[in-house]
This record gives sequence, structure tokens and C-alpha cells, in this order.
Amino acid sequence: MPDRPHYLVVNRYDDSDAEYFRYCADQPCDLSYLTLPMRTTALGPVEPGRVSSLPDLRLATLVPAARDLAERYGRFDGVVALSEFDVLTAALLREEFGAPGPGADLVRAFKDKIVMKERLAKHGLPVPRFMELGASTTIAEITAGIGFPLVLKPRAEAGSVGVRIIRDEAELGAELDGLDVTAFECEEFVSTEIYHADGVLSGGRPHFLSVSGYVNTPLDFLRGRPLGSATLDPGPLRDELREFAVACLTALGLETGCFHLEIIRRPDGGLVFLEAGMRAGGAEVPYVHRELHGVDLVTESFRTVLGMPLESAGARFGDAPAGWVVMPEPALRPGRVVRRTPMADVVPQVYAEVLPEPGDVFDGTGGYFHVPGRFRLTGPDERGIRAAARRVMREYVVEFEPTGL
Repeated sequence: MPDRPHYLVVNRYDDSDAEYFRYCADQPCDLSYLTLPMRTTALGPVEPGRVSSLPDLRLATLVPAARDLAERYGRFDGVVALSEFDVLTAALLREEFGAPGPGADLVRAFKDKIVMKERLAKHGLPVPRFMELGASTTIAEITAGIGFPLVLKPRAEAGSVGVRIIRDEAELGAELDGLDVTAFECEEFVSTEIYHADGVLSGGRPHFLSVSGYVNTPLDFLRGRPLGSATLDPGPLRDELREFAVACLTALGLETGCFHLEIIRRPDGGLVFLEAGMRAGGAEVPYVHRELHGVDLVTESFRTVLGMPLESAGARFGDAPAGWVVMPEPALRPGRVVRRTPMADVVPQVYAEVLPEPGDVFDGTGGYFHVPGRFRLTGPDERGIRAAARRVMREYVVEFEPTGL
């Protein structure tokens, strides 16, 4: 009987997404883990010696611990990380230990916003005007190359973290003062509709693909407004967005893997690439896809990186009407929840909600998951789901009191 494959997992999750054994229950294998402190219990039943708890997940910290695991349990037949913050690190670990799987060159195309736009532009696909920033880049060069308003954006962050919209030279100068500009890029600000495509490619073709439109934007969410989404009804716009998404993924070099890709639609109807990730989308995206579309994007992300057969049936598209809303953390932080109003009995389209408990504290570090209200919606069509999302945003009440914690 051949040896069971040995896979290395880089984990930063503290919820059910960290139960990696579920993703490969039908594939006999051994899993070893590199994880943060206080995350080991989330992994489920694990042989203690196969878990290294580390102070951070930087590559320099991980390599010695990974080498120790390889020496004790055998070479790695794959390395996987599901978080956007760790996908490139996992690729570099694959190269360090000679493990199969997506290489760093491919992953950088889904991580570094300069690299991804350069590759798409070479294939003739529309991207915002953009500029790589260097230590000697001047405000005059940025003004001439991009114009105002513009977006100052970290090259390798996710979830709109660190993104600023700049209106003029004075504001740009203030933002650049003291900033490590080499970690940022500038691009044209395109203000209109934003859509996201989610799914899995297999052999260069869509195994599953859905297209949704945001209600508000991820940047709005960072500024304290609710964020929502609704899958598009069948029609020419959905078809156009699907084709554009696949063209972008092909240009970026993805053959097999999970993706979350965002697209801008200009006022004239033209489509423009925004950004892409080689992983499942955030917020409630994995939940509505699992519950309404019948595909577990987190599982498929895990399996495709390790070369396992896909779990879900293929050649399907996201036709189930689905939507979601996530509520922002309080403006004054930290804040303790005093009261919140359930919406499942108020808005018929809400089929699931995750509410905070009175006494829960929010300090601004919750991302899209640890938030003061998450809602999943379904209904007959996109218009109804969008209306329901707006209603949840208007009528949901969560009250906070300041805390010194």
C-alpha cells in the first residue's frame, strides 16, 4: 500500500474554516500545521506533534518550523493556505521544500496589484490607469500619469485595507509623507458599479461560476457603511461579466483553482478589471455559495491547491438568487453591544443571520467576519434581494456603549 500523502497547512483561522480535515475526508492523507497561538483548538482532532504554534506567519518564522515537521513526518506532498494573507507565503514554502502546487509566479499575479494589471494589460484587457511607486516617484509624475481623483492602494493587501481616494495634490502629499511608497501603487479612480465573480476553474474552463453585484462597495464598508451583494439575474450583462472574468483569469495564468474577481462597470457600460484573488471570496460569499449554490468554495480552494479531485459537480453556474449583508463595526471603538434587533422575522428574504450578543466588544479588527451583524438572503430575483439588502441596512439596529477594554 502506497504511503499516504503528507500536506502542510498554514492556518490563521479560529473558526470552522480551520477544520481542514473536513476538506479531504474522502482523500486519505496526513496533515501537519503551522498556526498562530490560540488557534490550535479550532483545528479539531489533531495529533499534537503535528502542530507548531508560532508567534507570526512570516516566511522566515515558518521555514524552520516546517523543516522540523518535514524531518519528523516526511516530505511535503503539498502546502496550502486559505487566507489571502498567506497564499503567497504558502507558494514560497512549496518552492522552498520542492512541493507541487501553484508556484510563486502564478500566485503573485493574484496578490501583487501591479503584477496582475501588467499581465492583463499585455493581453489587451482593460484595467484602470496605474503607476508603480518608487522611492523617487514625485507628486508631479503621479499627477501627470494618473490625474485626480486617484486611488492610493497597497500592492498586496486585501479587503480594501489601506486604500485611500485622493482628490488633489495637497492631499496626495499629506498621504505620501512618511509612507513606504514602494508598498503602494496609484491607479485611476473609476466611480460606478462594482461586481464580483466567484467560482472554480478546472483545466482552464469554469467548473462553477457566479456573478454578483455589490450593494455599496468594500471601500464604503471600511468607512463605516454596510456592505451587501446580490447575484445577477440571467441576461446579457451577466453573460458579459462571466466572459470577461474568464478572460481575465486566463490572462493571469490560472488553469485550475478557486477565485474571487472584482470588475468595474463604467458609466458607458465598459468593463474594467479591478482586482482578483486566488481563493474563496470573503464576507458571506462562502456561506451563500455552500447553502444556495451547492458549491463549497473553501473546500474547492483547499483541494485544487493540493491537486485533489473537485468535490462538487462541474459545468454549473450560479443561478440561485442569493445575497448577503454585513454591518460595519462602530465608529467609536472599542464599543460594547447593548442591544441588537433580529431581522429574520422582519425581512422575509433573510434566511440566516449571525448576531452579536449583548456584551460583545468590537475594536475595529474584525474584518468581514467578526462584525455586529451578518445576514444571508434569498428570494425570487436580483431586484428583490437588492431591495431586501437595503431594507436590512436601514432597519437593523445595533447599539453600543464605550468601553475601556
